[in-house]
Amino acid sequence: MAQFDVHRNTGRHGDDIPFVVLVQSSLYDGYRRRVVVPLVRKSVIGKIANPRFNPSYKIDGIMVVLHPLEIVSVANEQLGAFVQSLEAQGQGIIDALDELLTRAWK
Repeated sequence: MAQFDVHRNTGRHGDDIPFVVLVQSSLYDGYRRRVVVPLVRKSVIGKIANPRFNPSYKIDGIMVVLHPLEIVSVANEQLGAFVQSLEAQGQGIIDALDELLTRAWK
């Protein structure tokens, strides 16, 4: 398992969220859990207001959208099969997480 690997979602919302992407640093590979962000079917999300926050990808022929607000930690054994890597798009994923975690003072 590597950062930006995409795995099948084995959870109960697999129809709407077919995949998750691992975002956890390899510094924490020794832990029994992984931090992942859901990749939601674009048809479920609808209009994207902020593409930096919700970048889109085509995975296994399905258009999906990164949904950082649903970030979660899952046990290693709950991760489904590896599908592909989004390492080449890693900076866009990090940018989306920065949007989520930045200190926006208003």
